Amino acid sequence: MQNQQPVRRIPISIIVGISAAILAAGGGGAWLASHNFTFTKTSHLETTSPSPKSIQPVTEQKITVYWLNDVDGKIELVPTSLKLDNANNQGEVLKIAFNSLLAGPIDKAVTTTIPKNTKLQNISIKSDGIHIDLSQDFTSGGGSTSMTGRLAQILYTATSLEPTAKVWINVEGKPLETLGGEGIVIDQPMTRKDFEENFEF
Repeated sequence: MQNQQPVRRIPISIIVGISAAILAAGGGGAWLASHNFTFTKTSHLETTSPSPKSIQPVTEQKITVYWLNDVDGKIELVPTSLKLDNANNQGEVLKIAFNSLLAGPIDKAVTTTIPKNTKLQNISIKSDGIHIDLSQDFTSGGGSTSMTGRLAQILYTATSLEPTAKVWINVEGKPLETLGGEGIVIDQPMTRKDFEENFEF
């Protein structure tokens, strides 16, 4: 009878330990995969930029308002640049410019012959030119030089964005045909060229 070699049995504690290690390793791999996926997703969300439509850049625009100045007894037009923010279109730009013009100059070195209480009723840009409607105050007071000066201020400020544009001037909704007690005739529409050919200070 042959002697049988004793069978070595692995203690159950070792088997349990190895199994636990394998499970731990498998669980770690699963956690790592899950961790990588979660990190990538979170990173993407954090770096997503807002839609460009939600950002409204401030666009600065400029327009010229015209004042008057007496130089050696001669009235001259004085262009003054006005900076505007957040003006959406040319009509809005002109409206802001006219409100500034009718409010009067801040700089004491220049002046205006537009009556203080003159108000802008409406201003619009149409296919045939720029249409301006002023209050009745625009026609009050002053002689021919004063009338010519205020007409020039209105005309040149209105055409500061487009110097060759035609301008239609109304007072209380009606076309301005004459200006002042001396009856300065106003042909409409009017351009800068028309003014330079027919008027002088």
